[in-house]
Order: sequence, then structure tokens, then C-alpha cells
Amino acid sequence: MKLSEILSVVSFDGTVKEDIEIKDIVYDSRKATDGVIFVCLSGLKLDGHKFAQGAYDNGARVFICEKQVDLPSDAQIFIVKNSRVILGEIAAKFFSYPAKEIKVIGITGTKGKTTVAHLVQGILNESGIPCGIIGTVGAEFGGKKYPTSNTTPESYELQKLFRSMLDNGCKAVALEVSSLGVKHGRIDGIPFACGIFTNLSPDHIGPLEHETFEEYAYWKSVFFERCETAVMNFDDAAYTVMKENCKCKIISYGLDEGYDISAKNVSPLRTRDEMGISFDCNAFNQELKITSALPGTFNVYNIMSAVGAVISIGCSIDKAVDALKKVRVKGRAEIVNVDADFDVIIDYAHNGLSLKSIIETLYDYKTSRIICVFGSVGGRTQERRREMGLVAGNMCDLCVLTSDNPDFEEPMSVINDIAKAVEEVGGKYICEPDRKKAIEKALSISENNDIILLAGKGHEEYQLIEGVKVPFSEEKCVNEYMRRFSANA
Repeated sequence: MKLSEILSVVSFDGTVKEDIEIKDIVYDSRKATDGVIFVCLSGLKLDGHKFAQGAYDNGARVFICEKQVDLPSDAQIFIVKNSRVILGEIAAKFFSYPAKEIKVIGITGTKGKTTVAHLVQGILNESGIPCGIIGTVGAEFGGKKYPTSNTTPESYELQKLFRSMLDNGCKAVALEVSSLGVKHGRIDGIPFACGIFTNLSPDHIGPLEHETFEEYAYWKSVFFERCETAVMNFDDAAYTVMKENCKCKIISYGLDEGYDISAKNVSPLRTRDEMGISFDCNAFNQELKITSALPGTFNVYNIMSAVGAVISIGCSIDKAVDALKKVRVKGRAEIVNVDADFDVIIDYAHNGLSLKSIIETLYDYKTSRIICVFGSVGGRTQERRREMGLVAGNMCDLCVLTSDNPDFEEPMSVINDIAKAVEEVGGKYICEPDRKKAIEKALSISENNDIILLAGKGHEEYQLIEGVKVPFSEEKCVNEYMRRFSANA
């Protein structure tokens, strides 16, 4: 595609001196080469303008900047007001506006985004509507998985993924929409067929995220300006904030009667390999009986939101209900089959509220102790550590405090912060900074009917240590220990 054609969709200061054929768009100078547009992005940590010379040295001759950069005369420099916004607009043009041909369902909220995204994908795939997914676990479509750098990737990556999904036969995509993804313009240029609001609680508040809870809520709400239909949790008080910027049709859901989608008679279901739920659901005045392998009342909300979304883009209610019986979500209340008289659950709960939700859910199945193995990420807010410590210390019979992506922080520093909160509520705990050894310790002291909850890692198969993602699988740890235990029994 010619440079002039790509730039025709944006406003800029500068002149097209040579209308070259554009091969790609990049914002990482290491990926720059002849025939690319290099976009200088301004971030909290790095300023892309400082890498313009590096991109030039690697062959780039076209630059989109927010300010002048000192480059040789053969460089074509175009000055724009906001390079992040422009990146989204020119990427959409470069990939021929794939989001106009695929149904994009965006999910935002503090908790539940990943689960709802997988529910949407699972329901649609089972119903004969091929659906991709982009979010915390990366991107997945056509039977393959692709890593992504953020929950909501940069706009260029999104447009590229949408085009690949279309080329692979996808008709829809479930996209996790983070507040930072909205704030940093990553979803600019994307029309959303449907947007889902799950819930809102204080999180992601800090120097590199949001200054206040109000700002966090604001960026969540702005998302709904882009949606054709909004599916909103009316049981969450923050839905009124979400509605402020919403001009589209709203589908309400919650436990109370009178919503477009509501639920009652929630009951736990238990098999040897699964913890699930069943409930009566009224969806658009149609009475349904829903069963799912996902446990807990919080998953009732997740299921209702997914049902509302898939119906909004044309999936039948009956197909959605049938599909829910088959959908599983890795790392979310996932049972590890250990062939023992106790249960091992892997869950992504990594803040106070999500940890409280999964432990409350396990109470429905509890017949003995709950042993919780968890930590908290290094270099982040200490309030999260305190919240998790208070919850687990108060609700669990034993806490095994360990590492969870310590990065550049000393693991015992994080553990000690959590331990103080556990002590506040009189909880019992032991400390083991090596997560593998911590898991093995929990398994070694387990008794009949205990539930061991491995919280915080979920789907992740690495530990972030001093900036390096070191391969680490909780499921593998459990299985290896149980094989050794069986061999020595």
C-alpha cells in the first residue's frame, strides 16, 4: 500500500516527498527496515522519539512523530498531535479495516474479563460461529496460540490479529479491554459490535497505571462510547458510571428479577473431576436451565454476560445453553486430577476480591481444610498484598506464603508484607519463597478431603524473576510430586 494512501486517513504536518510502497508499520526500532513506517510512541518509561535514529540506521525512512526529530534529509517526517491515536488509524487502513468484517466483542471490568472472553469464544465456537480470543492468555484462533505483550495489545497488533483471524475463517473475536488499553489508545479505530461490563473495584491504581479510582472508572466507561450494544452488570453499583458514556442499546443482567437476563436457584455441582454450578436463568423472558463446569456465584454473572453478548450478535439462546455444558477455562477454578483424597485447584485470583470470591466458592464444596498457596507480584502496590493476606488469613485454615512474579523485588520482602496482614486476623501461615517447594509442602501436609488452592498464577506458565520469564507450571509441579509420591507409597 502506498504511503499517501495510508496517510490519507489522518491529519499531519509534513509533505510526502516520495510515495513509497509501505511494507509494514513498526514502533520498535529493532524491527525497523526499509519500506516501513516508524511511529514514535511516547510512554511513561520510554520515549520512542529517542529511538528514531536507531530506526533510521536500520533502514526506516518514514517517521510519524509528535515533535521534530533530528534525522538526515532523506527521512520523511510527519508531525501529529497524538502518535498513539494515529497508529491505530493507519494500522486499520493498512490491514483494510478488518474490524468492520468481524464481530468484535469487548469485555471490560476489574474481574472476570478472561473468563467471560473464554465463555464467549467457547459458546460461539460450539455454536458454529468461529471465534478468536485476545487477552491475558494471549491470542488464540484456528487452533493455534500466539503470545501478546499486554492484556489489550497495541492497536497495530490488534488490527494485524483481526486480519489474520478473518483470513482463518473467524466470524467473531472476544477481546479483553483493559482500562490502560483504552487510556493509551490501543482500541482506537475499532468498532465494537458488543461491549460487556463485568464489575468494578479498586485495582490498577499506582504511579504507572491510574492515579485514582475515579480515573480508573472513567477509562472503563469511555470504552462504551464505541459499542453498538452494551451488556452491563446492573447488580454492580458502578453500572451507573458505565452508562454515562453509553449511547447504545443496553442489555442488563444480574440476580434480581426484572433485568433482561437474571438468575436464581444457584446450586453447586460436584463430580470427581469438576466443580460446577446449575441455575435457573430468565433470558429475554425465556426460562432456561443452565449448567456449567465453572463454580461459584461470580461465574453465574460471567455466564449471564456471555449469554447476553453472544445473543446480541445473532447466536441462538438454545445453542448457547448447550454450549455452556462443554466450555472450560484454563486456570480459573481448574481442578488438577491428582488421584488422591484431596483436591488441588488452580485459580488466577491475584487480588483481595478475586481471592475472596474463589474461597467463598470453595466453601460450597468444603468438607475439611482449605490450604491456600499464594504470593503477590513484586514492584506493585503493597495494598494488594495486605488485601490478600487479610482475606486468606481470615478464610483459610492455612496459608503457604510464597513467590508470585517477584521480578526485581526480594521475594521475602513481599512475603513479609503479606504475613503481617495474615497475623492481623490471627491466621496460620508458613513461608517458603520457592513456589515449587511451597506447592510440594502443601501437598505433603494435605489430609483427606482437604482443598489446596494455588492462587495467583492461573494460566501463567512462568515466574517473572529479575525481568526474565522463567518457565514454571503449577500443574506440572503437582503432577511431578504426585508421581514421586505414588512411586514411593
